[in-house]
Amino acid sequence: MNTMNRAKVSAAVAAAALLVGAGASAASATSHHAPAHQGKASASREHSRRIPFTAATVTANDNGSYTLSWTAPGVRQVAIKANGKVVAKGGSHATVTVKGLPAADRQWFDFVPAQGGSLRLADREIALQGAVNFRDAGGYRTSAGQWVKMGEVYRSGALNTLTTSDVAKLNRLGIKVDFDLRTAGERTSAPDTVPAGARYVVADVIGGDVTSAIDLSSAEKSAQYMVDGEKAMVSSATGKAAYQLVFAGLADDDQHAVLFHCSAGKDRTGWANAALLTALGVPKATVMQDYLASNTYRAEANAAALAQMPAETAAAYKPMLDVRAEYLNSGFDEVKAKFGSFENYEKKGLGLSSKEIEELKSSLLVG
Repeated sequence: MNTMNRAKVSAAVAAAALLVGAGASAASATSHHAPAHQGKASASREHSRRIPFTAATVTANDNGSYTLSWTAPGVRQVAIKANGKVVAKGGSHATVTVKGLPAADRQWFDFVPAQGGSLRLADREIALQGAVNFRDAGGYRTSAGQWVKMGEVYRSGALNTLTTSDVAKLNRLGIKVDFDLRTAGERTSAPDTVPAGARYVVADVIGGDVTSAIDLSSAEKSAQYMVDGEKAMVSSATGKAAYQLVFAGLADDDQHAVLFHCSAGKDRTGWANAALLTALGVPKATVMQDYLASNTYRAEANAAALAQMPAETAAAYKPMLDVRAEYLNSGFDEVKAKFGSFENYEKKGLGLSSKEIEELKSSLLVG
């Protein structure tokens, strides 16, 4: 390989490594149920508020339309409202396309069933020109039948290349806290554009240099690096301290809406969101689905990074740009190995008291 090609590969690897972030530390180191004594009237009111949807999604299409799908067993009819008007109707299970709505930063829809509580959803992705993998952490159903509110918690990749339009859109989201999970080197080379009015908080998960210990000799070693990095996020001193800062903010209802991010929005951010959804009672299969979605949201950026490398280097590096089930599972395995259970991790790893866990559920769950 000539000098020029080596320089190009080194630059590409360094740039991609900053996106990954995770792993360097490993190398260098419920819903409230009404008491029985409240009687049948209270039980009836509680049932009427219960959200009957077992599945519901909103997808924004490239042509300005929206595809909405839902399942609400036993419900005769569901009305879909946007901007206060009914824009579609369907039965207990349906998929509809809504067209002709006025342009908006983010289009919200109310799923209103004939019986039970309604559900407010939007497309999970916040489309930005200068940032990748910016999305809502909510919109998921828990095992208890509640739903994680949307518009309360956001996750993202780096925020240093936002356009003027992007900045205006984020300002309108009303974000109150921006948790930066990156290292000092990342923050210095690519400083955040902090949303207006938001408090900026450094919650460095890794510490140190994110590139010094990367071994690109094989895809297997790269994948192992990611597995080790996921474990370190859970049990390292820096990982625990960083996530304790984040979850203290999440548990404080006065601080919503909250944003947390790293460089790629998939590893350090991915564990933060997986831990949050698990704490809220979202099933593991759904947590995994949300985690793996970064492969879709980052597909174009990842392809561009790999295209700058020779084929052999790209093949060895690809595991570091991916999110894989084995990575997230290694984090949960580390929770079990070091803390015994996720409940213990909530308290000893995330620093949450029983009261704070209940407050977290109370503020972020509906239904």
